[in-house]
Amino acid sequence: MKIIVISPNKVLREEIVHSLKSVDATRYSLVFDDGLNDLGHITEGQHPDMIIIDGLCVESGRLSILEHICLRYPDVSIIILSENASSEFLMAAMRSGVKDVLSLPLQAGDLQASVDRLDIKLKQAIPNHKKGKVIAFVGSKGGSGATFLACNLAYILAETSKAKVALLDLNLQFGDAVLFVNDHVPSNTLADVAKNIRRLDASLLSSSMVNILPNFSVLAAPEDAESAQDVKPEHIDALLKLTTSQYDFVVMDIGRTLNATGVKALDHADIIFIVLQETLPFIRDSKRLLHAFHSLGYAKEKVKIVLNRHEKGGDIRLTDVEIALGMKVFKTIPNSYQAVSASVNQGVPIMEIAKNDAVTKALQEVAQDLVEVSKTKKSGWLDSLLHHASLF
Repeated sequence: MKIIVISPNKVLREEIVHSLKSVDATRYSLVFDDGLNDLGHITEGQHPDMIIIDGLCVESGRLSILEHICLRYPDVSIIILSENASSEFLMAAMRSGVKDVLSLPLQAGDLQASVDRLDIKLKQAIPNHKKGKVIAFVGSKGGSGATFLACNLAYILAETSKAKVALLDLNLQFGDAVLFVNDHVPSNTLADVAKNIRRLDASLLSSSMVNILPNFSVLAAPEDAESAQDVKPEHIDALLKLTTSQYDFVVMDIGRTLNATGVKALDHADIIFIVLQETLPFIRDSKRLLHAFHSLGYAKEKVKIVLNRHEKGGDIRLTDVEIALGMKVFKTIPNSYQAVSASVNQGVPIMEIAKNDAVTKALQEVAQDLVEVSKTKKSGWLDSLLHHASLF
């Protein structure tokens, strides 16, 4: 559960946070001495479950700010702490949408009871019928560009539609997906989620992710090999069960090593994109991957080939790749070295710095197919995989 605490009183702020943490250490609190005027932006960026605010901040008619938050973010619960609140203030607070008004000095039991009620509500609110679509990217060799494509497709999916998208970096050895769309070091990673897997719920998942857009978040890979050892295959089951209940699309960067954790993730995938380039080593390793997926019992329709950095007129033609692999290439991504390099080096999605680039357009086409097919009935492989999707 993510909670924002706003009070000009430092002692009260610390008392609130201590009370919250003493019961459940996984509660994630953000503290502000005065954030009322920016509360809209803070709520937009942080996606809190609850806002606890000192009544001093909302005196003199400032309850209208809270009313705006309640109308715009109905899933956010607001609690006011007030000393000697009048009946008129209580009535006005409730009309503005505030869930509770607690008396000061703070009674830890009262605060805990109010937070517990929200906790129960959040757990009951998790939709058990929703199942987002899981899309996995696997590089046939190092340097295939699979991470770049996974990150940028996830970003474009979120940016160009109303879909809620999660990117999971499951490359336990070399994961750096978050740096492709963001320049900040994540405070939590997949390893932290694994360590707290028994407490994993929607709130912990949300607080563990880096929010890139209001509808696009990234769960970063463990920061080192030692931390990666904390991530077990059974953790992936729990993580994907929850993530698909919260997001319309879950894009996974698997990396290039097929270990037990990666295979467990691929078992959940609706689509697996194998990414390769037009060279013999890539083709050879792609054949090995296809053979491995066949051995795992994956349906042919589940595995698709993406040919990255494609250039017409090369030594190896598109048809040569298809003959060698015994299947059609699903999508070719043009070679656009300058735009891709700029995106990677700046940690900015390619759509933001090269909107009309050929790579951007190719990924937009893939994203559009994924979204459109979930809205309207159409024939083909995507329909067979995604016609049960319920995005909106």
